[in-house]
Amino acid sequence: MTDVKTPRRRPRSDGQRNREHLLEVAKAAFTEGEVDIPLDEVARRADVGIGTLYRHFPSRDALIEAVYRAELDRLAEAAPVLAAQHPPVEALRAWMRLFVDYIAAKQVIAPALNRLVGGTSTLYAQSGAVLQTAIDKLVAAAVESGDLNADIEPLDLLRALAGVSNFSSGPGWEKSAKRLVDILIAGSRSSAP
Repeated sequence: MTDVKTPRRRPRSDGQRNREHLLEVAKAAFTEGEVDIPLDEVARRADVGIGTLYRHFPSRDALIEAVYRAELDRLAEAAPVLAAQHPPVEALRAWMRLFVDYIAAKQVIAPALNRLVGGTSTLYAQSGAVLQTAIDKLVAAAVESGDLNADIEPLDLLRALAGVSNFSSGPGWEKSAKRLVDILIAGSRSSAP
């Protein structure tokens, strides 16, 4: 008896659009502080039926986690695109600015994430690996090009930006964090001619 696996079918384009729109609507609600927004309200705002929402996200936790993962995926997918479009140090700079946006999004949905039934430790552990891979490649390219010192630790750059987010209670912290990107890049520059 042979075990034949049926290839997984690609989602229909309208189904994919519905999923993405549901994620946008949910993120917008979380951004506005609506952590407890009813799922039927998310579906209504997305102009889809509740069945469509549940087909994509069988629970509140699934929706919250998907919003977080979508932000993480956006950041991870940006690294190779930026590397292909810009000189290495500029790709790193642009990606670090996107990382600030990711921190802001994470803070917005943090109250919802903290309510996940299984907790956030596995989710955050996976995101750490994704972020580490992305920044390692960008820093390695900038070091190889001679733009950054060889002793730069990629994780230190992320820690510095994440540290700024601890002071994010006031308006304008994101602008300040993006200025910090320029300071970190300038301080990491190679002194070689």
